[in-house]
Amino acid sequence: MQTVVTAQEMQWCDRTAIRTFGIPGLVLMENAGRGSVQCLEERFGPCRQKTILVLCGKGKNGGDGFVVARHLLSKGARVIVLLFASPRQMKGDAKRNFIILKKLQGSHPGQLVITSFAPKTLRGLPPIHCAVDAIFGTGFSGKVTGIAKRGIDWLNAQKFPVLALDIPSGVYGSTGVVENTAVSATVTATFGLIKTGLLCNEGQDRAGKVVLVDIGLPPVVSNAPVLQMKLVTPADVQSLLPRRSASAHKYTVGKVFILAGSRGYTGAAALAASAALRSGAGAVLLGTPDAVYPILARKLTEPIVLPVPSTAEGTVALSALEIISEKIRWADVVVLGPGLSLHRETQALLRNLIMHATGKLVLDADALAVVASMGLPTLKKIKATMVLTPHAGEASRLLGVSSKQIEKERVDSVRNGAQQGGVTFVLKGAPTMTGTSDGRIYVNTTGNPGMATVGSGDVLCGLIAGLWAQGMDHGSAAYAGVSVHGLAGDLAAQQLGARSIVAQDLLEFLPASFVQSEQRGSV
Repeated sequence: MQTVVTAQEMQWCDRTAIRTFGIPGLVLMENAGRGSVQCLEERFGPCRQKTILVLCGKGKNGGDGFVVARHLLSKGARVIVLLFASPRQMKGDAKRNFIILKKLQGSHPGQLVITSFAPKTLRGLPPIHCAVDAIFGTGFSGKVTGIAKRGIDWLNAQKFPVLALDIPSGVYGSTGVVENTAVSATVTATFGLIKTGLLCNEGQDRAGKVVLVDIGLPPVVSNAPVLQMKLVTPADVQSLLPRRSASAHKYTVGKVFILAGSRGYTGAAALAASAALRSGAGAVLLGTPDAVYPILARKLTEPIVLPVPSTAEGTVALSALEIISEKIRWADVVVLGPGLSLHRETQALLRNLIMHATGKLVLDADALAVVASMGLPTLKKIKATMVLTPHAGEASRLLGVSSKQIEKERVDSVRNGAQQGGVTFVLKGAPTMTGTSDGRIYVNTTGNPGMATVGSGDVLCGLIAGLWAQGMDHGSAAYAGVSVHGLAGDLAAQQLGARSIVAQDLLEFLPASFVQSEQRGSV
């Protein structure tokens, strides 16, 4: 798996490479610039005799831009460098590369132009083949102001392609948040390791195609144990998925009990149970209120549907505790929550089941409301091993912060959720992230906006439970389930279009998703 880092973690990598291993910052900057030019030519074509605009700030990102300008010059391009700061403001490696470039200007009259950004400069520009954004790097946060804002707004209004260096200017490298404006890049050449800001919030829309550029970080740095975030692709899942032995039968390849459904919410129960079977689990037992049993018994063919006592409102009654407890003891993995409702009696039942659990639990939807009322740290006192699958709204109630903050700080949110509860915490969204109680985070790469549809999460929780019941560990079952689920959505989008995806489509494309994950590891 590829390592993913926050802006602060990338700064640690750079410092460690420079101070501990003696790799000069100039070397890292040179590698970044040279690799970016290679990326530019691969994506936009040969740059010889093309006019290329390079927009440079005062910091290290601007220094990368000066290196890019020099390499473009050597490849025969006409280069126009627009400065967004005075040379007097430049320091260190950025200033040294500016000085080098400035010295080259005299020997390349007409081919290399270095000038300050200004409206009159823009009016005099010749036709541009492409531009390079090197105004701000991964350390930027806050609002873009002054000439930088004017420059970014102007750049976004142009029709030529843009290559952003490391991260589009205006995007916060750790969260992907854009406060007011940011460069909309065609391609982002990111240096050394992938940044979380390229994967989250508006950053993922601004980045375009992300290409990783090797800048020469030693593996001992890029693979350091302190870097605990990984990018999960279908290829990474390939070796994790359970294999059946020749002697397998239905009770040896995973038994799942799902307590789900209520009047008006039978779809959640049906989707979760069907997904658990599609994952490869041998036997799936669905416990549901007897008030809605006829609906689900008619709808479902493969899962075993068990009616349990219900309240007058058609939800699971507290009197169902004994029969439910018996089925929990039978199961390898238990799912609690989809479509169960917030009915007071049902919530009391769920609290009892969770507090006395000793096995393997996947908690979703209405079961998460119980956890929120108990307090997430309470789960550490319970003997069961748990996977929680909240969306941002549910996570906000679990963690006691706003859903806006959850979305803004997805990395911190998923890590806090996992560690506070001592659980595996699957924060659904774009991207879905899986956190484990030891601090590791797995960032998903599959899926599309079409999956933002009712019932999608019910499919996911059933899928995770089914994989877990087949012998995978809880963390692997969670992030592998997320990957397969997202890939099913991608396959559905290819056939149906993202706009028209419904949760049933995810079920129907799960077999193809598993085939591709197992055989090729990609779409």
